[in-house]
Amino acid sequence: MIIIDEERIFQVISERKPISVALNGPDGILPKVQKTATNIMEKFGIPAFILADTTWGTCDLNSNGAKVLGAEILFNIGHTNKLETFENNVVMINAFDDISFERVLPKCIEKFKGKTISLITDSQHLHEIENVKNYLEKNDIIVKIGKGKGQLNDGQVFGCEFYPAIETKETADANLFLGQSNFHAAGIALSTKKPTYVLDPYFNELRDVTKFSETLEKKATLTIFKATNAQTFGIIVGLKEGQFAQLTALKFKKELELEGKSVQLFAMTDITNDRLKNFTGIDAFIQVACPRISTDNQFDKPVLSTPQATALLKLLRNEEINNYFEIPHWL
Repeated sequence: MIIIDEERIFQVISERKPISVALNGPDGILPKVQKTATNIMEKFGIPAFILADTTWGTCDLNSNGAKVLGAEILFNIGHTNKLETFENNVVMINAFDDISFERVLPKCIEKFKGKTISLITDSQHLHEIENVKNYLEKNDIIVKIGKGKGQLNDGQVFGCEFYPAIETKETADANLFLGQSNFHAAGIALSTKKPTYVLDPYFNELRDVTKFSETLEKKATLTIFKATNAQTFGIIVGLKEGQFAQLTALKFKKELELEGKSVQLFAMTDITNDRLKNFTGIDAFIQVACPRISTDNQFDKPVLSTPQATALLKLLRNEEINNYFEIPHWL
């Protein structure tokens, strides 16, 4: 069950005394966010708006939405990281999953006994990482927890940032991700090229996602090769606050034009296949907003992420494109 740190929220409201607040979080915890909003209104007698658009992480806070509403504070819930605030009006609030890994942990012993694993998780299960480490070490498994960088805590990854996994990849035999998310685990596998497993306490299973990640990479590589035949590219800048990479877009524009390609520039908040169908005369797209948009979705035309676009430029210059996902940050 997801537990939201309401005490922290109440503390901030008591100290700052806002006349209204806003809250948002990942889709999976929105019912819990609804309850927290109700608790705020009952306790403080102020409006608490739920920003119901999808939020994927600290790159996608919708702080502008809170400003439009006149909400003095936005509580972004469930994206735990090292930073407590973003801008002046955004406060990051922890939400952790209180499910135990005790029942599923024995499944690791036969698979990893005598081996070295890199232990990694997301924000909801970060509080369990030391308990799991201690259990595995008592059962003859060597555990590495990579150092976090920037917003990341030690052992924590985002969907596009994998610093702890990259740090340990030379010494680990495999990656072990605590949680349910194939989304996070596939990114770990792609960035490290190591066997990667999900220890899922809900389904009580140890799940190998290595082949799944390989399928994603094959699809991404095929998209790159398809884009080599494109003459006109649409380069998309994301309008969400943490996805605004205008300079990267302009860099790709310049480099593609040097290769004899034509470029049009677009700016979008939500990049979907339906939206892209509105544009004519574009053979392929490059979006510099979020790399997972390109790897995890289906599009009618090639839609490349930043790592894929970098690989495309190498192909156009007759260079090798090996290991283009083996980087700690895909932006």
